[in-house]
Amino acid sequence: MDKLDPKRYNYDWTNLKELLWLGSSKRDLLQMPGEVQSEVGYALYLAQRGDKHASAKPLKGFGSAGVLEVVEDFDGETYRAIYTVRFVHAVYVLHCFQKKSTHGIAMPKPDWELIQRRLKAAELHSRGTSQ
Repeated sequence: MDKLDPKRYNYDWTNLKELLWLGSSKRDLLQMPGEVQSEVGYALYLAQRGDKHASAKPLKGFGSAGVLEVVEDFDGETYRAIYTVRFVHAVYVLHCFQKKSTHGIAMPKPDWELIQRRLKAAELHSRGTSQ
């Protein structure tokens, strides 16, 4: 991720929830354009603080606002980052990917299933029962 200037963003690094990356989510984010990385990084920082980025929206199909997605458009492409704030001590990044669906705004089924699996893994980890 691009180096962040704390003075520019006025970051407060105290009292943040831990940020945990599941599967290839961090590697996938780092493959995205720098501008996308910066926006997603800022959204995750706000989530760690207990706040919500303006472009973070609840991901439909997961019940509550505990699973969110940040959608960023850059250079004609769309990128998504999915994370959960359901757990007290950590923000879990579940999936980062470039949207390539040819069916409008619908999320491709493999991405949907991956998010579900990783959310279950986050729940197990948060309870101290990860496998």
